[in-house]
Amino acid sequence: MKRLMLASIIYAVLALVGGVFYREFTKLNGFTILSVVHTHYLILGMVFFLLLVLVEKNYSFINDKVRKYLLLYHIGLNLTVVMLVVRGVVQVLSLDVSSVVILELHI
Repeated sequence: MKRLMLASIIYAVLALVGGVFYREFTKLNGFTILSVVHTHYLILGMVFFLLLVLVEKNYSFINDKVRKYLLLYHIGLNLTVVMLVVRGVVQVLSLDVSSVVILELHI
């Protein structure tokens, strides 16, 4: 249960950092995108693990198999957020990635 609480706290901090980053980065560049980073970490990170704490307290369902799925969940959530940040930064900075991808495919 302590690990679930720690995960919840870590995702809450990451949500706050993501919120500050998107706010300041997009404000400097005149955009209003990247807000999804904050909400993904807040809901899918912090709230999900707080709910797991409540369920674990009542039902004690976490075993080695569930831990493997939780590890996969951590990896998936963080990969999703990293790709949201990359996509948002590319869009805000108006980088042309399609020509780079096409060049790589032809080589």
